[in-house]
Amino acid sequence: MHDAPIISPTLMPHQITRVRRETRRRQVRVSSVEQLTPMMRRIHFASADLHDFESLGVDDHVKLIIPGTGEGKPAMRDYTPRAFDSAAGTLVIDFALHGAGHEVGPATAWAMGAVVGDSIEIGGPRGSAIVADDFDWYLLIGDETALPSIGRRLATLRPRVPVTSIVSVDSAADRQAIPTDTDWTPIWIARDGRPATDPAPLLAALGPLPPGDGYIWIAAEAGVAKALKAHVLDALGHKPEWLKAAGYWQQGESDSHVNLDK
Repeated sequence: MHDAPIISPTLMPHQITRVRRETRRRQVRVSSVEQLTPMMRRIHFASADLHDFESLGVDDHVKLIIPGTGEGKPAMRDYTPRAFDSAAGTLVIDFALHGAGHEVGPATAWAMGAVVGDSIEIGGPRGSAIVADDFDWYLLIGDETALPSIGRRLATLRPRVPVTSIVSVDSAADRQAIPTDTDWTPIWIARDGRPATDPAPLLAALGPLPPGDGYIWIAAEAGVAKALKAHVLDALGHKPEWLKAAGYWQQGESDSHVNLDK
């Protein structure tokens, strides 16, 4: 009888590596502000505190710590680092400003009023989930709050790998041109006044999955993300270990984040 071969974990395909790090707070200053689209504001930060900033996962989160008024406690909200340069001490965060019917929370309100020279404190990221770039294809689904992570993934995946994104935005004016070397197929769904809490348009855009091994990533309103996750697993039969879904906001709450993988 021969022993079964030992396969090194480093040789196993489709690994998702999790990295934890000590949480650290940093004071950063607004260096410039861009209005990317009507509902997306990009804020550039600079600080010597960013010299050792690290974000290994494209859907990492830093916490913005918004000072309270009077004796109120600071509010903490999660945002994806869209880009960073530790050597230059810079960080970019994109803020989805949300459409009608969505409560404006403290972080969104801060971003809407931010000007060059403003300072704010950030914390993290506390950890990263690093998805191996060896899948046959990638499917990225969400609303405008998912775009910072989608943009990072498109910028870092290997050239010519097939990537499809299905993104619901407030209007056609909120579509983004994202530089990428991937074979990217963007599908934009303009809500045009319809609620972002309705999963039907995103579900309708989901057809049969491509052949081969694929990674699916979902981020939207919590109820929408939950419905999409259930459809991908139950109706389309996708492997749960090759799927991540998160609620980046929740109807009736401001600037909330819900992990649907717990």
